[in-house]
Amino acid sequence: MEPFATRIDGPVAVIGDVHGQVDKLADVVQRLRKMPDFSRRWLVFIGDYVDRGPDPKGAMDLMLALRREHSGVTAIAGNHDFAMLAALQLIATPEQACWPQRWLDHYDAETTFASYGVEFGDLDALREQMPEDHREFLVNLPWCVEHPRYVFVHAGLDSNVPYDLQLRILRQKDTTLHRPQWLCSKALVDAEVPGDCPVAAVSGHVRVPQVAFRKKRILVDTSGGEDGPLSAVLLPEKKVVSSQEMARPDSRPPKSRWRIWSS
Repeated sequence: MEPFATRIDGPVAVIGDVHGQVDKLADVVQRLRKMPDFSRRWLVFIGDYVDRGPDPKGAMDLMLALRREHSGVTAIAGNHDFAMLAALQLIATPEQACWPQRWLDHYDAETTFASYGVEFGDLDALREQMPEDHREFLVNLPWCVEHPRYVFVHAGLDSNVPYDLQLRILRQKDTTLHRPQWLCSKALVDAEVPGDCPVAAVSGHVRVPQVAFRKKRILVDTSGGEDGPLSAVLLPEKKVVSSQEMARPDSRPPKSRWRIWSS
């Protein structure tokens, strides 16, 4: 499998936390395909591909197919992806972190097991049942993607730590950290970027009612893997493509399933 691009430039569509929502993802991708610059635009997935939603395996299949088709697809790791990899012992993490039990108890992983046809809690069977390209995709996910105007990181940045130091840690993917805050901390979602950060931090991790454009912060997770729309944010345009259906005042067929609007 080709390595994920970690330094990109040009127009971007950053896609919020997928969480196994394969139908919503297919909707968003279909709408993006209709854009005249689709082949030239980077598609950046912001993390959390498994758990909660109905079909994590199907979503993984779709992302892998998209990556084979489109050379400008990249992605970063989320806390759910990290937790699953640690629980399945596909990455080395501290034993005291107790990731196998933590993932089973706190990460809504039932749908992940079901989508791969494995009984919930059978970690060995899930590891064996998962296709090799799925394992490679998840294991090789970077922790950040850098752009001249943005940094894409799942939860955000620590406002009290110099930006360059955080980048060095993110680039190294230190899996020996007990619970990497850039993937796991909800506090970072509302934190400002460090004072020396020259770019806007784009993240998901915590559900927001609508895409939030703040000073040097963009929050893109509008579903949380539950009942909200899946959103893709076009940058630098600051436009949002959503999987949310149009309201239907009567029983007539809907004119469109798409919504696109400016910030």
